[in-house]
Amino acid sequence: MSTGTYAPKPGAAPVGRMIAAQTALETRMLLRNGEQLLLTVIIPSLLLVLFSTVDIVDTGADEAVDFLAPGVLALAVLSTAFTGQAIATGFERRYGVLKRLGASPLPRWALMTSKTLAVLVTEVLQIALLTVIALALGWSPHGNPLSVLLLLVLGTAAFSGLGLLMAGTLKAEATLAAANLVFLLLLVGGGVIVPLEKFPDAARSVLELLPISALSDGLRAILQDGASLPWGDALTLAVWAVLGLGAAAKFFRWE
Repeated sequence: MSTGTYAPKPGAAPVGRMIAAQTALETRMLLRNGEQLLLTVIIPSLLLVLFSTVDIVDTGADEAVDFLAPGVLALAVLSTAFTGQAIATGFERRYGVLKRLGASPLPRWALMTSKTLAVLVTEVLQIALLTVIALALGWSPHGNPLSVLLLLVLGTAAFSGLGLLMAGTLKAEATLAAANLVFLLLLVGGGVIVPLEKFPDAARSVLELLPISALSDGLRAILQDGASLPWGDALTLAVWAVLGLGAAAKFFRWE
């Protein structure tokens, strides 16, 4: 028998294969976490049902669900891509998981790509469930699905970058508190449940620049009004995505 037939051949796998494996792992971890499911599935679903069936907020729409459904879809992106990912990644960093990944051939940008792709997979399930609930409540969506998809992808990139930036620079406990606080503030002031028209002009001009406002208003323009792609909202999300992911790639710390 010739020598060297079974000699090991050490070396890193291709980057694409590493990203695919890490994405699969990140997705399984997201779907197995009960607290994450509460944040990403149960809370948006309850808000959609509650505010669609009980006259609490004057949305200005003939059917409350027509206003609420796009906002809750934006909230689902926020809860998964930002809040849930920031908290999970922050504690992975605290427990040394990221330190061990940092010693592997997986580049930092590839880890962030894997986490963002895992978020996208989770969002597909979220959006499917919320869409079924909204349709059962009488929702009548309009517009081009491709425009909706583009806004959702841009929103995911924006929130994912901001979540990873927070998780990679703050302590885990600070990330937990800050991520939940931001979630609550954007739920109230991001045009998700309460129309931005209800806020004073000075506050509204600032709130409209937030990624959650751009996403919820953009989705509402398409799904409620049947408009074409709102380029202003898309540009706002693109700017947040570039800034967030760029800052996360530069300042993210493994430990």
